[in-house]
Amino acid sequence: MSLIYAGIDLGGTGIKIALGSADGQILQHVTIPTLSQEGPQRILQRMSEAVTQLAKQCDCEISGVGIGVPGLADIKSGVTKFLPNLATQWREVRVADSLRASLGCQVRLLNDVRTASLAELKYGYGKNQPNLTFVFFALGTGVGGGIAIDGKLRLGPLGAAGELGHCTVVPNGRLCGCGNRGCLETVASGPVLVAEAVRLVLSGLAPLLHQLVEGDTGRITTKEMAQAAQEGDTHVADVIVQAATSLGTVAANLVTTLHPDMIVLGGGVAGIGKLVTETVQQVIREQVRMVPTDWLRVEVTQLGQEAGVLGAIALAAADDLF
Repeated sequence: MSLIYAGIDLGGTGIKIALGSADGQILQHVTIPTLSQEGPQRILQRMSEAVTQLAKQCDCEISGVGIGVPGLADIKSGVTKFLPNLATQWREVRVADSLRASLGCQVRLLNDVRTASLAELKYGYGKNQPNLTFVFFALGTGVGGGIAIDGKLRLGPLGAAGELGHCTVVPNGRLCGCGNRGCLETVASGPVLVAEAVRLVLSGLAPLLHQLVEGDTGRITTKEMAQAAQEGDTHVADVIVQAATSLGTVAANLVTTLHPDMIVLGGGVAGIGKLVTETVQQVIREQVRMVPTDWLRVEVTQLGQEAGVLGAIALAAADDLF
């Protein structure tokens, strides 16, 4: 029987946990509330209990655990350094040691977007292309990223390589949560797009979007924005194109630097579809002049909401990642 691994995707409100094999076949899965206010040790205890329960249901032994965490971690020691969206920010929490003691197997940590990038490499577009070079953007509440070069995830000495959301696109622009100004995250994240859509609705400049949400701006998400833009709300479409243009500029710089085979987009903003992908593709063609770009593909991930736990399983199973 194949070795079975546990993948954990730690989020601000929910924790996705799955058991699966190294080839990405998921056997069991569950989602439990994070309850961040309970603190790291109680959350780790509930993680351990959930993994143990899933293992009993599968009648299997866990060979390793991988965890995607929403922030920075020392990937070699398995200690979290800064998880900004969780209570206490999980500074210096010895996650790997704690779970290793309760589960009796190897435990690895990695930033959640790098984990999703690993899933793309192992089970997504990289599955049948072992030497694929790609850049992954996660466009959601924030903007994260990951880089794979010749079939290997590029992590850097701190495991933090690929923080693409914090590339500067607007010098002296809006203040970002990282402390810099004008980061990509300040112009292309989901909340930024939604906030601008709310302004348009309240200003009477997005009639179709107003109709879609029945005047309730609290119902606006990037999904409704995409629909309104597709049906003819030109100002909403302009907001999306402007964000995608900034994304395209960062992507163009990476194309010039790395010559990747693909740009892969994930997250809610990527779910808008062609208006984003085609804009990014157009910006790359306009801004990259040193090399031809006809070969470059801009695609939306095919792994959807399972990328986090799949990547965590791949993390647990990897024998050459570090």
